[in-house]
Amino acid sequence: MLTALLSIVAGLLLGLSLAAPPGPMNAVIAEESVNRSWRAGFAAGLGAMSADALFFVFALAGLVTVVENAPTLRGVMVGIGGLLMLYFAYGAVANAGSFSESEHGDAAGFGKAFALALTNPYQITWWLTAGIGLLNPGQIEAFGVSLSAANGLLTIGGFFLGILLWVTSFPAALRAAGDRVDALGTGIAYVSALVLVWFAGVFVLDAAGTLGLV
Repeated sequence: MLTALLSIVAGLLLGLSLAAPPGPMNAVIAEESVNRSWRAGFAAGLGAMSADALFFVFALAGLVTVVENAPTLRGVMVGIGGLLMLYFAYGAVANAGSFSESEHGDAAGFGKAFALALTNPYQITWWLTAGIGLLNPGQIEAFGVSLSAANGLLTIGGFFLGILLWVTSFPAALRAAGDRVDALGTGIAYVSALVLVWFAGVFVLDAAGTLGLV
């Protein structure tokens, strides 16, 4: 019973380790949450989570390692990610004063986060490091207890539960501002745009270096 619980907790902490750090994903979630609705922010979070589910499948098939070991392919993917971030940063600024809770906003947030996640080297790198624990649950140790491979499904379930917890609570915390959300909206949009532009620069430079352009 204790080992099963630790398997879930270990997976949950792994999920939070991927979802919680500041970065382009959370910038998109914040923008969607404040400028549109909790539902739009949650949809963006689901977009990023869907990409993680896809990465998990790729990791099982060994494809993530193939991408990491193919510099040209990785460079192109990262470069595309950087350009997408610049485009989304422009959109954040252009729509900074527009507050809508339309269904189109939800779909757009999901698509933005999903596209960025697929080209995010941080997530690729995470799946090559911490994410390996999901594929080898017997190698994870928590509080001195080695987790059994028999509880691998519990670890995986805990992992996605951790991501789900973050993409639910983070937009909710932003929306908790209540009547002040409109006042926060423009500021969040500009901050999100700055974060996206900064990461876009990092991505583009990374891609240029990988492709031997600099």
